[in-house]
Amino acid sequence: MIAIPHQLDPASLAEPGLGDTRRTLEGETMGTTWSAQFYAPASAPDAGFRLRIERELDRIDRQMSHWRPDSDLTLFNRAGAGQWRQLPEEFFFVLENSLRLAAGSGGAFDPALGDAADLWGFGPSGKRTRPASPAAGAPSGIWRSIALDPERRRARQPGGACLDLSSIAKGFAVDHLARCLEEEGARSCLVEIGGELRGSGVKEDRMPWWVSIEPPPGYAGEIRIALSGLAIATSGNYRRYFDYEGARYSHTLDPATRSPVVAPAPSVTVLHESCMEADAWSTALLVLGPVRGLALCEDRNLAAVFLVREKSSWRTLPSSAFQRMVEE
Repeated sequence: MIAIPHQLDPASLAEPGLGDTRRTLEGETMGTTWSAQFYAPASAPDAGFRLRIERELDRIDRQMSHWRPDSDLTLFNRAGAGQWRQLPEEFFFVLENSLRLAAGSGGAFDPALGDAADLWGFGPSGKRTRPASPAAGAPSGIWRSIALDPERRRARQPGGACLDLSSIAKGFAVDHLARCLEEEGARSCLVEIGGELRGSGVKEDRMPWWVSIEPPPGYAGEIRIALSGLAIATSGNYRRYFDYEGARYSHTLDPATRSPVVAPAPSVTVLHESCMEADAWSTALLVLGPVRGLALCEDRNLAAVFLVREKSSWRTLPSSAFQRMVEE
């Protein structure tokens, strides 16, 4: 077992106050589940926190869902070439950061693979049981042609760009919910959506929120992380996939081929102060694989760890930033 007692930032050391009680809420959103553990005054009813959480999650889903025909994202995807569309604040923020992360990853993270995801059975059109024909949709790298107008909070559809923010929207929602809980009076919380987590503050025993990295099937080890002012996201080829004639086709697509990535690493986990960033970087690193991915981690000072299977054994390949956390 590897345990990482993340060095706590004093600003993240919010602890339960006298009379605070520990709450646990959970539900469904974005085709997956959510949960929140937090401390709040005993006088504050759970119903108020649940109402705020569900309202925020519904708004994010209505803006960024690739599955809803009436979402702001779907309306952008349907817009004609050259058409500008004004976007809600959260959607614009996520799209702006998606394009930044796409550029920073050399295109390994691509927010405009919605048509390819649908073609391969990972979108609204339904599942596939065999490989798709080569994608005839938008060209690779069309995200570079999406123009933004921050002053008017608009984005221009270049023609044929089909956004899919599945690899960043959940992380954004985790960060957003953590902030909302704090606004509602919660102190110290652990928020999770679909396996992406963010922890802030400490528990009543002044210990941080300890979580375990989701292991790939067959991995018997354990990597535990202390989350306080820190988020974690894992991407893997074992979450959503189909098998055909001995080959596995994962929902993570390689932007260069617009086809499922042939992942040499079953999973990669990223630690970051922002769950949105961790979510996107974990996808990019899974696409790049351990060699190119670790090189990018060194360049960007990213804390990440690859789990690689070699015959009957496993290798843990950490970046330098991740290794420093272990040593500390």
